[in-house]
Order: sequence, then structure tokens, then C-alpha cells
Amino acid sequence: MEELLAARGVEVSYETVRRRVLKFGPAAARPLRQLRDRPSPHWHLDEMVVRIAGKRMYLWRAVDDQGEVLESSSKVVVTRRRRES
Repeated sequence: MEELLAARGVEVSYETVRRRVLKFGPAAARPLRQLRDRPSPHWHLDEMVVRIAGKRMYLWRAVDDQGEVLESSSKVVVTRRRRES
């Protein structure tokens, strides 16, 4: 956003853009969420390997059969060890 405005001769700080996104972002996202297809009733637990502070961690989240992260799973789980099946 900062670069788009700069191309038009408007200079804004990163902090200004961040505050506007925090204020108006949820209102813009709400209608977009309503346009999305409803998630499938079939889902699975997705595992990803991520690096946090240089350490290997495992991130777990709920994903439907189309690969979409389920919104109700906004709480992800991060563990140091991989879960045994």
C-alpha cells in the first residue's frame, strides 16, 4: 500500500498503513468471507515444519478436504516434538 501511494506522489509511513489496516481491515474482510464457499464437513489435521527463532517446530492446524484452513481453527498448536500416530 505504501508503494502504491508513493507511485501517486503520496507519502505515508508504515505505521499509518498498519493503523488503517487494523481499523478498516475487518470491515473489508467480512463481505469477502461471506462470498467464500462453506467449508467441507470433512477435515484433517495438517502438520507443517516451521523455524521459530532458529529452532525446528511443528505447527498443527485444521484443514478441510479442499486444503482451506478452517477459520474456527484460528488457534494453531505449535510443538517442539512431532506427534506420534
